Amino acid sequence: MSQHAPRTAVIGGGLAGMAAAVALTQHGLAVELFEARRSLGGRATSYHDAGAAEVVDHCQHVSMGCCTNLRDFCRRVGIDPLLRRDETLSFIAPDGRQYRFAATPGIPAPLHLAQGLWKLGYLSRAERLSIGRALLDLAREPATRDDEPTIGDWLRRHGQTERAIEQFWSLVLVSALSETVDRAGLRYARKVFVDGMMAHREGYTIEVPTVALDQLYGDSLLAWFARHGARARMECPVTQINPAADGRIALTMKGGAPESFDYVVLATPWRRAAELLRDIEPLAPVMAAISRLEAAPITGVHLWFDRPITTLPHAVLVGRLSQWLFRRAVHASEDSMTKSREAGGHYYQVVISASRALKQQDRDTTLSQVVKDLREVFPAAREARLLRQRLVTEREAVFSPLPGVDRLRPAQQTPVDNLFLAGDWTATGWPATMEGAVRGGYLAAEALLARLGRPQNLLVPDLPPSWIMRRLTGRTNGRNSAPADPAQIVAAPPPE
Repeated sequence: MSQHAPRTAVIGGGLAGMAAAVALTQHGLAVELFEARRSLGGRATSYHDAGAAEVVDHCQHVSMGCCTNLRDFCRRVGIDPLLRRDETLSFIAPDGRQYRFAATPGIPAPLHLAQGLWKLGYLSRAERLSIGRALLDLAREPATRDDEPTIGDWLRRHGQTERAIEQFWSLVLVSALSETVDRAGLRYARKVFVDGMMAHREGYTIEVPTVALDQLYGDSLLAWFARHGARARMECPVTQINPAADGRIALTMKGGAPESFDYVVLATPWRRAAELLRDIEPLAPVMAAISRLEAAPITGVHLWFDRPITTLPHAVLVGRLSQWLFRRAVHASEDSMTKSREAGGHYYQVVISASRALKQQDRDTTLSQVVKDLREVFPAAREARLLRQRLVTEREAVFSPLPGVDRLRPAQQTPVDNLFLAGDWTATGWPATMEGAVRGGYLAAEALLARLGRPQNLLVPDLPPSWIMRRLTGRTNGRNSAPADPAQIVAAPPPE
């Protein structure tokens, strides 16, 4: 690092802030990362559960194979071996039957998932055929449109029954977007299915951390910053941001004197960003826009049983309050798992996204319903004794991807030349995901480096779409053309 490198502050130690800090450090800037809490990771964090004598994630975080920038970030800092890729999803029908969803080997996208869809036997034959046709229609939809409907309205106009919406479309979209189909806009619903699952054979796979989030993003990143000469200032909340007369930016930390920086990247949640920037007049229009972003909650239900209730690493629960079930990472050390079981039993987590309806009922009612869900679909759970339970809700986990939401999301470069924004809520072209957060961090770093006269392309391209997807979406060799007729590509369901 040059002794004359611009002094750069990154405020916020979530994925967006860490991604910006890592990229800027690798390009020779003197970076100081400010985090109000004692650990990095932002919403991707853990807590120590005294009753179970273990570290537990507040809410399970998973990514998909299409998340190219998150994967790049993990590779840059050396934590990619701590993620396990799973190519099979297990759907648990209301009657408890299990259906495996996986790609067919050797078949190009999007046909690689046709057989997986066809094997979801809890849906009728007519529903599966209708879903397949709607997926192809969705691929032919423009990526953006001025009159954006909700995905729920779009699905009903394309012949989807309420049962198909509830037991297929909502299963995927509520988990991916943390919003209901009657509120989520078409654009990001299309992104989940078309860009995420259909474009490339690996896009649908999921990646699950094999260690606690505090270890994955906390301890590992602190060690990385120390090795590379960046300074992570933990438990050091920034309380004021003031552009100075000399062109620098003064930051005031809780209990400290102001410090001046050449460049600042603000990577806090949007409501905190609005509080810190509200007195900077050039940013008033930006703050007015982001104040209109709506938040969506996510709830994690933590359960400890006296015995295993399933050997599945994770499962999608169809038609229930409980949406996803996760078993403790199967790659945890046997010693640590044995100690955990002796102390607190067998741990499972249920995730309920877009959980605002839970505000209408008390905690015990929700917990009872979740346990009832598990006992109805997993026979072993009926005999298992529940040792402990805990419910954790993040009220403002993500922003809601409502129709037209992109008009409220700011660019990373602000009207103040040396002040930049990072976060999944900035203009990334992605919904509020870990991938969106990393993209926000990389884009802020790109804008800062461009300001220095050192432009860099930090964003990693999406996975390349198959030739079939290029035809479906009207893109051939990088040029737009008329979308192909789906009937010319898929004329019949795959064999049983």
